[in-house]
Amino acid sequence: MKLSRALSAIFMVVAGAVAHAHHSDAGYDRDTVVVLEAEVTRYVFRNPHLTIFVEAEGASGGTVEWEIETGSTPIMQRSGWTRDLLSPGDRVIVRAHPERSGRPRAILNTLETEDGRLWSQIERDLEATERATSLEGVWKGISTTSLGPQVRQTALTPVGQAARDSYNAITDSPSAQCIPNPPPFHASSSNYLTGIEILDDRVMLRSEFFDVERTVYTDGREHPANIEASIQGHSVGWWEDNVLVVDTIGLAEHRSGNGGGIPSSSARHVVERYFLSEDGTRAIVDVFFEDPEYLAEPFTGRTEMTYVPHLQLYRYNCAAE
Repeated sequence: MKLSRALSAIFMVVAGAVAHAHHSDAGYDRDTVVVLEAEVTRYVFRNPHLTIFVEAEGASGGTVEWEIETGSTPIMQRSGWTRDLLSPGDRVIVRAHPERSGRPRAILNTLETEDGRLWSQIERDLEATERATSLEGVWKGISTTSLGPQVRQTALTPVGQAARDSYNAITDSPSAQCIPNPPPFHASSSNYLTGIEILDDRVMLRSEFFDVERTVYTDGREHPANIEASIQGHSVGWWEDNVLVVDTIGLAEHRSGNGGGIPSSSARHVVERYFLSEDGTRAIVDVFFEDPEYLAEPFTGRTEMTYVPHLQLYRYNCAAE
């Protein structure tokens, strides 16, 4: 614990950067839009993303079935979509960015239904309307403080660099196999909500993304001597005034555990410090993690979340593709 407390004092403030999506869309041509006057054949309302299958006239005659990818169900539900929004036989106009491979597959821009309504995926930072008095409650990540772009600036070992260079965001993505991210990335996503519950002997951290649930033991215990490695690891915490310090070890190896296609090893160690902003509208999380196998230096960064008590966490219920 002494080492953990010492490490928690190392990091302070690192500014945020650009938002990033929960899954990679590198395979799509964002400079091109296809317009399909089509008929819905299937509407798959599940994760890792909601998918619409439509039939449209092909360039050489006949019909072609297109697979249209959208966001995950929590994001789409907050964008107004429902499980019964579309049915087979519905006529729609789809505007989407096609896959670079030339396959009839695209990522949605907008969808127009027969009643003239326009549907899309809405991802935006929410303005705080209430002030929290503690860390307990529901929070949404702020896109400009996402950890992903910050991690990409960290120096890598030769092994880490080679792994990132060889990473294929389409075929290697753990998300496509319903494998969640390890700490501390749950608090960093601007697409998903995080719930914090403070109990007498523990703090529960829950994320919509893959229904992640972390238990942080605050009853004074140490990490056990023999930890069975897991994706979320083993977390112990303590309070320094109003700051919750969380120390996590026992993390399983992960193909993108250090973010952006950088793997993580079982030696990875994470320390997070959670505290409220002065006005109570944001939860601030200072982050430190080290992984000597893949990172040439420890990472320090900061991410922030907006207090959104009027929102509720949705279940993710991922089904591997």
